[in-house]
Amino acid sequence: MENCIFCKIANGEIPAATLYEDEEFRVILDLGPASKGHALILPKTHAANIYELPDELAAKAMVLAKKMAGKITDALQCDGFNIVQNNGEMAGQTVFHFHMHLIPRYKGDGVGITWTPGTLTDEMREEILAKVKG
Repeated sequence: MENCIFCKIANGEIPAATLYEDEEFRVILDLGPASKGHALILPKTHAANIYELPDELAAKAMVLAKKMAGKITDALQCDGFNIVQNNGEMAGQTVFHFHMHLIPRYKGDGVGITWTPGTLTDEMREEILAKVKG
């Protein structure tokens, strides 16, 4: 897409602090990091979200996330790691080009990627199973 900021960054039209690049992806440091070393995996081809991403590229993105998580963890000696991928505004997606957040975690970092667990009721379980497995 011609006006997609992540397409422009992924394809080198806009400079970025690049940690890794190959024919299909660019991994950059996030300009608004949640923690030290927060990076983004950007495919060079446009897909607005995971639903539009071809299966083969989705698989390669996860393999790359694993590789980069290991490299970042080794380099920065973080205490944990989040791999986050948001789809849709209600899920926190603000740039509508598929991307994955690689977020190193450190003791006391205050990064809030948690939730209060709810309860899976029998009724809810049966409704979901019927609709998804359908």
